[in-house]
Amino acid sequence: MILAHVGGPVLAPLQLAPAGIAAVLYAHRVRTLARRGKAVPGARQACWYGGLTVIVGTLASPLGHIADELFLAHMAEHLLIADVAALLLVLGLTGPILQPVLRIRFFDRLRVLTHPLVALPLWALSLYLWHLDAAYVGAVDHPGLHALQHACFVGFGMAMWMPLFGPLPKPPWFGNLAKLVYIIAVRFTGAVLANVLVWSNAVLYPRYAGDAGWGISPLQDQQVAGAIMMVEGSLLTIALFGWLFLRTAREGEERQELLDLAASRGIELSDRRAARAVAAGRGAELRRRLEHEQPSRG
Repeated sequence: MILAHVGGPVLAPLQLAPAGIAAVLYAHRVRTLARRGKAVPGARQACWYGGLTVIVGTLASPLGHIADELFLAHMAEHLLIADVAALLLVLGLTGPILQPVLRIRFFDRLRVLTHPLVALPLWALSLYLWHLDAAYVGAVDHPGLHALQHACFVGFGMAMWMPLFGPLPKPPWFGNLAKLVYIIAVRFTGAVLANVLVWSNAVLYPRYAGDAGWGISPLQDQQVAGAIMMVEGSLLTIALFGWLFLRTAREGEERQELLDLAASRGIELSDRRAARAVAAGRGAELRRRLEHEQPSRG
């Protein structure tokens, strides 16, 4: 029976312990900031704990048993932790939360990994290297390597999302048009691998070549895994395009309001300066300065 393959919860200390440590450290920092009058928004906290919940729920659930026998289940497992959980974790971060970590020179130097021109290639390299047969199958058979694989998916996934949603400063050139190109590049990278899995006529992962009682052939298993990756990537891309469209519209409206405020007070404000402030999330700060600045006189 198929239910006999599902099994119970999976205990993987090497993979679950980091999530527990991350939850404790985050909670401690949130309490510290709250005592200083710098409370972390509830939505941010929900995203962080939601990301950890996705990781723990995915790795500790019976999906872990199924992933050992079905490639499509293993693909779903990786997409949940590498895309969804990593994105939620990044959304849960703020500058004040990261401040103690960035005081440590080693971690401060790792900020370079969140630069768009570094994060994207490293994420793509990790994605493709771990989908080589030796690495992919080896990770299933060796718990330590499996934990490293998942750590790479989460870590490089977070680095990949940081230029879009993270609190760290972005390069001046990384505006909305660059973000659009970045999103397309991310989805194209995943789509190439998904198409290889869907349209290949050869079984790429012999470890899953045996029918373990699921009633699906190895090639069908591989093709469904690729289809899952393709659909997930498409849905995520649509959501990202929607987010970028709303962000662009909001920034345009805020920029025009700043220009109108400056004009009404007789203060010189260039369109470029207003756009730069809004893109950096400092529109409210510029507004306060304009409201308290003395009008210029001819």
